[in-house]
Amino acid sequence: MKTLRTVILTGLLGLFCTLQAGVVSAGVNVWTSIGPGGGPVTTLAIDPFIPATLYAGTGNGVYKSTDSGETWAGVNQGLTQKDVQSLVIDPGTPATLYAGTLSGGVYKSTNGGGNWKAVNLGLDNTAVQVLAIDPITPTILYAGTNLPAGEWIVSNSVYKSTNGGESWSEILRQNGISALAIDPANPKILYAAVYYTDGDFAWWSVCKTEDGGENWDTYSISAGFNPIAALAIDPLTPTTLYAGTGNGVYKSTDGGVIWDEVNAGFDPYSPNDVRALAIDLANPATLYAGTDSGVYKSTDGGMYWNAADTGIEAILVNALAINPAEPAILYAGTSNSGVFKSTDSAGSWSASSTGLNSTKIKDLVIDPITPTTLYALTWSEVYKSTNRGESWAAKYLYGDGYVLTVLAIDPVTTSTLYMGTNTCVLKSIDGGENWDPVFMPLTEVLALAIDPLTPTCLYAGTNSGIYRSLDGGDSWDPVNNGLTDTWIYALAIDPLVPSTLYAGTGFEGSGVFKSTDRGDHWSPTGLTESEVAALAIDPLVPATLYAGTSLGIFKSLNGGDSWNPINDGLTYTSVTALAIDPLAPANLYAGTYGGVYQSSDGGGSWRAFNAGLSVRWVTSLATDPSTPANLYAGTYGGGIFTIHSLNGMLSIYLPLSLYTGD
Repeated sequence: MKTLRTVILTGLLGLFCTLQAGVVSAGVNVWTSIGPGGGPVTTLAIDPFIPATLYAGTGNGVYKSTDSGETWAGVNQGLTQKDVQSLVIDPGTPATLYAGTLSGGVYKSTNGGGNWKAVNLGLDNTAVQVLAIDPITPTILYAGTNLPAGEWIVSNSVYKSTNGGESWSEILRQNGISALAIDPANPKILYAAVYYTDGDFAWWSVCKTEDGGENWDTYSISAGFNPIAALAIDPLTPTTLYAGTGNGVYKSTDGGVIWDEVNAGFDPYSPNDVRALAIDLANPATLYAGTDSGVYKSTDGGMYWNAADTGIEAILVNALAINPAEPAILYAGTSNSGVFKSTDSAGSWSASSTGLNSTKIKDLVIDPITPTTLYALTWSEVYKSTNRGESWAAKYLYGDGYVLTVLAIDPVTTSTLYMGTNTCVLKSIDGGENWDPVFMPLTEVLALAIDPLTPTCLYAGTNSGIYRSLDGGDSWDPVNNGLTDTWIYALAIDPLVPSTLYAGTGFEGSGVFKSTDRGDHWSPTGLTESEVAALAIDPLVPATLYAGTSLGIFKSLNGGDSWNPINDGLTYTSVTALAIDPLAPANLYAGTYGGVYQSSDGGGSWRAFNAGLSVRWVTSLATDPSTPANLYAGTYGGGIFTIHSLNGMLSIYLPLSLYTGD
């Protein structure tokens, strides 16, 4: 008797044929956004007539919800610069709204975000941080710019428009404008939070005009050394106003002349950096403060505060908005976690970001054994998907003070993961559910690599060299002998001879180093004087390797002894990520600040590969090991995109049927 045994051959036994393909359909040759939902939200605005309609400004443009934040969709037609910092709605015609952006000035929409046009005539500075609109004459607007100072002193201004943004004129010049507020009863009274700087120190104050910007007076808060991020005015008693600062909340009851600290109830062990303020219009004694550690609430005009952050604990809040018809409904825009919503006056909060995707992805890894499982790393969170990105769950949230940098997965025991941070390495042994520090170098971890044959051997590249662990992270030792540049941005291990590994350096631009003894000794390769952000090794012929640098992509055919540039067709040469088809390594992908590029001839030529990729700053790339035509791209500000690539050479892996005897 004979039995039929079907074997799917992979790796070196892969049998494949190549086809020319040009299919374009949803998800095929077109990038599709798959989350994780959320990301930085900088500003919120609610339609005063239909409060179920609200807008969120993000680094990925404007998102709109028409169902009270349950779902969101991008509304960015014509919004060519998407780094939105401020949104205001015309209170009389809510379909008209304005967006202030850091790089494109002011944009205007007259159809609820359906289309946008730039309205910047007269704006000498287009780094618009804040906007304010006259509640009685909505064609009058104010824009505050805040281009950061670098090695020189920058002039920023308050600009005024009297014709709905069609033209602007400067009415106040300072070094920076961080907040604006208009007296709702007398809109000629305008307050501007400003700062002066000599390049080393900054002094903050509040400027006030009572004649629409013709003349200004200046008043100090807390000796002037306290950054001011938000201003809010009592709608019933406009001489009462509040300032959110780096040291909590300050209150004035005389129109901004004298300010008093009102921080009773705030956590005394927290910096209490207040980024946002919101006042209940029906009961102005009730106000809310968005801080770097959640939300606080006061019901007595700021005299005492209570934490109101159940469900939003330890999350930095950038923006707050209150439903004007139902003040128990609030929204919070966060620094990395999207929008949260409360329906009980901030008694509790829940995420409300479906469809809103402005996540800044730092790293992306795929479970090599169960490729339906993905992990995505942001600055402060780890997300996990078990269905190829159809849904995500947060597995690590900001709260320990770490800035997350890089992620790696054990290739054998894939429930074990390692995560680099600004000070240490964290380890999870349960698929990301729990994390514990295992290595505290007190330096930033920039790269991680795990030996594919002996996964208890792993390496951490930091800004002070390379560390090695031989026991799964329990202990670490520096292995820097021969390294002349200790800023390590990339690590790669030979998959067949894991004692050979490569290190890409960055700060001093010293190129690629190589070790053949598990890091005990290092020597420079033939690629020097380059900042290396990414390394990739051909899994079938490991002597072939690629380096993504600030000068493009370099290729070596002899284990790094010599390198040649391979940049034909690569119009963006600052390369941030590389990925190789594990079964057909001539298929390569490169991530850049200008999108993804694809090569089907081992880097001999490249073509842009960006259809549907709305955010082009690519930080990470990963191919599905079971279906390499499935590619994932992590972006800075747009979350993760996926594509099924049928362009160029398509590898089809065929099952081989073998008959064997009894």
